[in-house]
Amino acid sequence: MSTNKLPDQNWPYPRWIAHRGAGKLAPENTLAAFRLGAQHGYRMYECDVKLSADDVPFLLHDDTLQRTSSGTGIAGDKTWLELSQLDAGSWHSRAYAGEPLPSFNNIARFCLKNNHFLNIEIKPTPGTERHTGEVVARHAARLWAGVAVPPLLTSFEPDALEGAKSAQPELPRGLLLDTLWAGWLERAQALGCIAIVCNYRLWDATTVMQAKHVGLRTLSYTVNDETEAKRLIDLGTDGIITDRVDLFSPADLSSAA
Repeated sequence: MSTNKLPDQNWPYPRWIAHRGAGKLAPENTLAAFRLGAQHGYRMYECDVKLSADDVPFLLHDDTLQRTSSGTGIAGDKTWLELSQLDAGSWHSRAYAGEPLPSFNNIARFCLKNNHFLNIEIKPTPGTERHTGEVVARHAARLWAGVAVPPLLTSFEPDALEGAKSAQPELPRGLLLDTLWAGWLERAQALGCIAIVCNYRLWDATTVMQAKHVGLRTLSYTVNDETEAKRLIDLGTDGIITDRVDLFSPADLSSAA
């Protein structure tokens, strides 16, 4: 397998991707959110993965714990034993009280057992970008060994993608962009990426053409509006990450999936 193409150069992932498991309908980046996304017909999920102080990959978006758990402080400064004791559900609603922070291993097990796909956003604690990319990629390669379709590794941090590339060059990678900074296309190519994952507002006929001209797939976050979803589909983009798993049903949109 080459470093920047999937087998047979096909794109095996569904168009519709559930953001952080089930968007805002369940506590983000938890197993409960993944289960809810699956109940709405989703077969691919986006999630954020970072490292504990003892290098255990786990799911969390923020650098700090307080928004989405009962903990406080920098998450990456805590051991996995400390993190595993936290309540990651009560902040959302009483129905999810006691929901734990999931390890990456547990989320991988859920996806693999159900033949679901995963977009792993590598979310390093500042200062650990390359190391986080290396460790997450190694875990992903181990967990998906022998599986036909590996997870897609993405990050806003080029250094994290460099780490992933150096550790497991065969895993597919995508560059996340919130702005089209100078050299974005060339950097994605240098990183051996197969995709660009943009803030959906950045895609238009020109930017889609630029990406596709060099063989890159085009994905968007976070699309919660039907008009925008239709615009992106009409542009020929390849993936839509959404919070609205209750609004967009992949089963009903199979012709665009």
